[in-house]
Amino acid sequence: MFLNKIKLFLVISICLIFFFLTYNDVKSYEIKIIDGDTIHLNGKKIRFSGIDTPELKQTCKKNDKIIYCGIKAKKLLIDKIDNQKVNCIEEGKDQYKRTLAECFVNDLSLSSYLVKKGYAFAYRKYSKKFIKDEDYARVNNLGMWSMNFEFPWDYRRKN
Repeated sequence: MFLNKIKLFLVISICLIFFFLTYNDVKSYEIKIIDGDTIHLNGKKIRFSGIDTPELKQTCKKNDKIIYCGIKAKKLLIDKIDNQKVNCIEEGKDQYKRTLAECFVNDLSLSSYLVKKGYAFAYRKYSKKFIKDEDYARVNNLGMWSMNFEFPWDYRRKN
């Protein structure tokens, strides 16, 4: 009888330890998507390096219809991440002290994904890494390449 109580206590203790370790891991992972190329991951502001997406207020035009291409880029990122874990490889800091990084979901580069879908551009001023992805989207008339648009850096300069 006494041995059974000890065994029960050990089993319950092991289960509680496992629960707290698992709970802590889940709780320590927090993501907030700010726009198409900026996220907050575990409290750290991360700007995707090498790409530029339209600003949230930025619009495009397709068949005389206004498209909120900045919001569309953010939604595309939200849908791609879904509830999956994001891993980032840090590459430095930008002029605004944001962490520059390339981020991945299941080994898929989110930057490459956004550029190939046509809702981000290779930010040639800082990197040549995503030019082939941009060429693919442009040639296939994907995303913003099927619309009348302004490059994000031009939009920011004017607004």
